[in-house]
Amino acid sequence: MTAIPTPLRKPSWIRVKAPTGAEHAETRKLLRGLSLHTVCEEAACPNIGECWSQKHATVMILGDVCTRGCAFCNVATGKPRPVDPLEPEHVGEMAARLGLRHMVVTSVDRDDLADGGAGQFARAIERIRALSPGTSIEVLVPDFLNKPGALEIVLAARPDVFNHNLETVPRLYPSIRPGARYFNSLRLLDDAKRQAPDLFTKSGIMVGLGEETNEIVQVMDDLRQAQVDFLTIGQYLQPTPQHAPVARFVPPDEFDELARKARAKGFLLVMATPLTRSSHHADRDFEALKAARNARA
Repeated sequence: MTAIPTPLRKPSWIRVKAPTGAEHAETRKLLRGLSLHTVCEEAACPNIGECWSQKHATVMILGDVCTRGCAFCNVATGKPRPVDPLEPEHVGEMAARLGLRHMVVTSVDRDDLADGGAGQFARAIERIRALSPGTSIEVLVPDFLNKPGALEIVLAARPDVFNHNLETVPRLYPSIRPGARYFNSLRLLDDAKRQAPDLFTKSGIMVGLGEETNEIVQVMDDLRQAQVDFLTIGQYLQPTPQHAPVARFVPPDEFDELARKARAKGFLLVMATPLTRSSHHADRDFEALKAARNARA
């Protein structure tokens, strides 16, 4: 039997406070009442306390069971339940009741669906627009592998930001993201920008999985070739002993250097810190994206 390696001790810069407070409890109660899932909980995000206390939550549609089994992800893997037809209405209601300026909608992978869940994304966008017209919308979509037409369905609903995370460097895909294909994900981002040039596109990666700096830089180059506007880089945290181990904790000064390299390559916006996650401060970042584009015009 292979021994499970002893987890690395978390350094001081990666520790966060446990979620508490009335606002956090109120957000949790609202989500439970609407039967909505969040990636904040399902993926064990370290920023949940901060975000929920500010009534920010990233809703995860299409259920809470994923058809993939990525080595980094804490979301349950298995046979998903049927898609909830009321879910888009509840998503729109969530945006309205929380008074969100900006909302991030993500999902599990649904390889079992003909459109990969694209139609549910489109319906959720439509209901947010109807019930909370002042809310800008960011979608963090799966890769829609072997789902022709899925991207077009999402783009037709006109989100404000289109996000798909590459997650890691190509060399590590077989062990970290075995159900996905690096160049399929890259092509999805490229196709989104080609089909909707005014759409903000966004992607993110984790570090601390065993990647080399030159591999990260190559991912940056690939994303810029695909005209991606916004890059996020955060520290990978091992959710459970059964998930991929942390190879190293990257210190803040190395994140600063990665951010410097990325900005030099022309991204409109770069966020790179140990606790950076795709939807962390997404409302503030959307305003920064718009300002950066206007400054370049």
